[in-house]
Amino acid sequence: MEFDAQLRGLLSAIAIGVLIGVVRERAHLGDSTAVAGVRTHSVVAIAAAVAALLGTAVLAALVVVVGALALASYLHTRNDDPGLTGEVALPATALLAAYAQSEPALAAGLGVLVAGLLFAKRSLQAFARRVVSERELQDALLLAAAALIVLPLLPDAAVDPWGVLVPSALWRLVVLVMAVGMLGHIALRSVGARWGLPVAGFFSGFASSTAAVAGFGERSRSEAGLTSVSAAAALLANLASLALFAGVIGTAAPALLRACAWPLAAAAMALTIAAALGLHRSGGSDALPKAPPARAFRLSQALLLAAVIAAVLLLSAWMRHLFGDAGALITAVLVALAELHAAAASVAQLTQAGDLSLDHARWGVVGLLAASAAAKTVLAFASGNRRYALHVAAGLLGMAAASAAATWATA
Repeated sequence: MEFDAQLRGLLSAIAIGVLIGVVRERAHLGDSTAVAGVRTHSVVAIAAAVAALLGTAVLAALVVVVGALALASYLHTRNDDPGLTGEVALPATALLAAYAQSEPALAAGLGVLVAGLLFAKRSLQAFARRVVSERELQDALLLAAAALIVLPLLPDAAVDPWGVLVPSALWRLVVLVMAVGMLGHIALRSVGARWGLPVAGFFSGFASSTAAVAGFGERSRSEAGLTSVSAAAALLANLASLALFAGVIGTAAPALLRACAWPLAAAAMALTIAAALGLHRSGGSDALPKAPPARAFRLSQALLLAAVIAAVLLLSAWMRHLFGDAGALITAVLVALAELHAAAASVAQLTQAGDLSLDHARWGVVGLLAASAAAKTVLAFASGNRRYALHVAAGLLGMAAASAAATWATA
């Protein structure tokens, strides 16, 4: 059994060396500069595998020798090839081959990842230098900092008298909104110009479905021939907003999301059908959306959302303290007229904390959707032509009615 384990480790090490060596060999195909290719990486991998079996001291000595050889190679070729990729790849091969003696499967997977990164040199350079803008890179770093630095530092205990304001839970909602905005931005950058208004509408809904309803309404006034497809785009924006709405509830109160699964699915189905009817009536459109914004999200907007959610949570908890569940739900419904996701967060947090019964919370979710639908219906009539407004209103009110019917049926 021990011999079999050693044999698997050795074979994995050889495979790692050959794979990385082939990629490095082809990367310098036709070059006159010296390159550590198939033979070098294979020999280093075998040596590292044997050194790992002989002991830590032998492996450490081998790594030092390989590092010295990589340094000598760089000093020799730096005028013709100033990059460090090849010199770094050689010690990486040694370490992965040594790791394969204890975890052959994981080491082999990491070897494939390293080889893939080496092979995709030009694609990665083009992506980093020409595709991704400086603003988008800044947004990605902000998102990473929010999720990996700020979130672990926040306390998990409530900091308010009613026990509903938990900083870590509040920030998770902000990170969720930021992440969805980033994914939507990437997707819109990738397919928006080819798929036109419907896809643009869907992904714009992750940022603001209210703004989407107003924006597409203005388009229907200026270009009457695009009324149906504009209405479909606005409804798809609300479908994306509904998906984010479900994500906010699931993040704050998983039990509430499970209880509302069928009502939310019914609401999504109603929006999908209404949007599909609009696309069918339009017969397709070659109109393209404007270029996506240079930023995936704005930090100021994320911080404002956190402040709004915190204020709504405190207000809802205070109203519940004064008037019971009805007071909390009325507050949330009023907030939903302007900000659906903040209202959803308040209902979910109160439910998770045990301050709001699950049954009341389910009907509260229906109330939030109805309030949001009513506000956006008014906006559709104010911004778009009559046919656009009627189509959007039918879809939004159908969403609210479907969620109410499903909630009643599953009560």
